Amino acid sequence: MIDCLGRLGAVLQAEANGVTVDGVAGLAPGPVELDARLSGTTARFLLPILALGEGEYRLDGSPPLRGRPMGPSLHALRTLGVTISSEGQPGHLPVVVDARGMPGGSVTVSTSASSQFVSGLLLAGPRAGGVLTVVVQGQAVSRPYLDMTVAVMRAFGAAVEQDGYQRFVITPTGYEPAAFEVEPDASAAAYFFAAAAITGGSVTVPGLTAASVQGDVRFVDILEQMGAEVERTPSSITVRGTGTLRGVDVNLADLSDTAQTLAAVAVHADSPTTVRGIGFIRHKETNRIAHPVIELERCGVTAEETADGFVIHPGRPRPATIETYGDHRMAMSFALLGLRASGIQIADPECAAKTFPGFWATLTRLCQGSA
Repeated sequence: MIDCLGRLGAVLQAEANGVTVDGVAGLAPGPVELDARLSGTTARFLLPILALGEGEYRLDGSPPLRGRPMGPSLHALRTLGVTISSEGQPGHLPVVVDARGMPGGSVTVSTSASSQFVSGLLLAGPRAGGVLTVVVQGQAVSRPYLDMTVAVMRAFGAAVEQDGYQRFVITPTGYEPAAFEVEPDASAAAYFFAAAAITGGSVTVPGLTAASVQGDVRFVDILEQMGAEVERTPSSITVRGTGTLRGVDVNLADLSDTAQTLAAVAVHADSPTTVRGIGFIRHKETNRIAHPVIELERCGVTAEETADGFVIHPGRPRPATIETYGDHRMAMSFALLGLRASGIQIADPECAAKTFPGFWATLTRLCQGSA
C-alpha cells in the first residue's frame, strides 16, 4: 500500500510516534504501474481511487492475487462510466484504468465475497464528480469493516449517510487533514488471546478495548463463552486461560478472519465446535473452510466441512507438517497447535510476513514469558 501510494504522489514518512502522510491534491498522472503484490485490500481500495486520476494506471499483483476476485469493483466502476480494460482473466487483475475522473452516480455492489469492494468505493466517493450512492446487493458480509471505513472517512471530514448496511450516500466534500490514532490490529491480537486460552496463560493487549469498531475484537467474547476469563478495561483487554474449554456454536460472519484461529482453539475443547456464516471465505487467500479441515485431519483431528463453515471435534494433534497454501492466517493460526502438541511444523512460515512480519519472534517471546 505504501509503495503504491508513493507512486501516486503521496509522501509517507515513518516517525517515532507514527507515520506522517503528505497527501496530494490530485493523483500523479498516468502512465503509472502499481503492484499490489499479495494484498487484496490494497488492490480493492486503490482501484476506485485510480479512477479519480488522469491517464492510464495499470494495477497488478502477484499470481495468488491475480486469482482473487475483483469483479464487483470493476463492474461498479464501469457502470459509473470509467474505462477499464482487463489484461488477464475477466474480473481479475491485471487491469488498466483509463482515468478521466470518477463521476458521481448510483451503483449496486455485491459483497458476497468481500466488504472491501464497498469500502473502496466509499473511500473514493468524497473526491467523485458528484454524489455517489452505493447500494449493497444482498446481505453485507463483514459489516464491522464497513463501520470502520465510514468512521475513518468521517474522521477526515467526509460526509457519509447510510441506511443500515444496504445504502450509502457520499457527498463530494473531499477530505481534511487530521491526526488519527490507529488501534492495535484485533485480528493479529486474536492469535495471542487464543494462545492464553489454550495454555492457561494470560495475555494483555494495551490499546485494544471492547469499544473498538473492529469486528474481530469480539473474538474474546467467544473465548469467554468457551471458558476463558476476559478482563476489559478502558485501555486494554486481558484473556486468561482457565484450563477448561467448552465447544461452542457460533456465527462468524462479522469476524471471519478469526475462523482459523478458532479452529485451533476448538481442538482443545471438551465438545465439538460449530462455525457458521462464513461461506464467503472460500475465496480468500486460500479456501479457508476446506483447507483448515484438511490440515486438522492431517494432524489426526476430526473436522467436517459444511456449506457455510466447519465443525471441529476435540482431539490430540499428532506430529505433522502443516501446509499453509500461501495463507498468512493458516500459518499463524495452526502454529497455535504446537503450544500443546509436539511435532507441529509449519511449511512456508515466511507467508506470515504479509500482515505480521514479527509474528514468530513475538510468539517466541510470548512462550518465554517476555512478550
